[in-house]
Amino acid sequence: MLTTTIWGFAFVAQSVGMDKIGPFTFQAVRCLLAVLFLAPCSLLFDKLGKRSFRDSMTRWRDPKLWKTGLICGLALFVAASLQQVGLVYTDAGKAGFITAMYIVLVPILGIFLKQKLPKTAIPSVAIAVIGLYLLSCMGVSEVNRGDIYLMLSALAFAVQIQCIGQLAQDMDGLRLNCVQCLIVSLLSAVFMGATETVIAGDILACWTSLLFAGILSMGVAYTMQIVAQKVLEPTTASLIMSLESVFAAIGGWAILHEQMTRWELLGASLVFGAVLLSQVPEGLFKVKTSG
Repeated sequence: MLTTTIWGFAFVAQSVGMDKIGPFTFQAVRCLLAVLFLAPCSLLFDKLGKRSFRDSMTRWRDPKLWKTGLICGLALFVAASLQQVGLVYTDAGKAGFITAMYIVLVPILGIFLKQKLPKTAIPSVAIAVIGLYLLSCMGVSEVNRGDIYLMLSALAFAVQIQCIGQLAQDMDGLRLNCVQCLIVSLLSAVFMGATETVIAGDILACWTSLLFAGILSMGVAYTMQIVAQKVLEPTTASLIMSLESVFAAIGGWAILHEQMTRWELLGASLVFGAVLLSQVPEGLFKVKTSG
């Protein structure tokens, strides 16, 4: 929930920051800031855990860490990049709705991975989809190529969530996120150099947005996602993360003074209710019978 809150308010930071710099520039810098934040943090936590500096460096050389970080980083780069490109052709509200469709794709991918779905998963996803439509897409009927990019983005986000759930169970979440962010930053820098004009003054002009999106969203929140998914199955995690749209709407209302309609308020309530439903223990409503 804390992760999702940070991600939701990060939409505000991205909205403000993207007024001055291109999407790949924003992505490259924010992920670099995350790496610069996470790397020293790993050393600090190792020191607090009474680990030697040599042991700390040895953990960085773990081949599994870099292999998993590469896989998750590639999925995250594809997802975030497709989302940014899709936003060029469609409005933010519809983008939020289509991207959040990973809550449908995650359990579908889970079926192929032979994951057992909780009994509340299907009704929770259905309610959340209705809520997300009311929150982000009410009254929108036009379909364009940006929507295709966003659907592919949703699929990539679903893959990233499943990768974390499948591969990160015994991994150091902080180090894994650091490697993941490094991969995204390097790949974004390549596309930044090929497609965008980089002006240092413009980057400095949106430093507050970059710090929030880099350190809190990429650094703190994605680390907490990895840690949380060690005890949450992917479908439940994706439902909770769909609240990102709700918190983005709240952030837009509170910070950017955007107005929320009654449909958006109803949609937000439905998404929140779906998340609560997904957390209900399966045996809660079973009626005990005496023999």
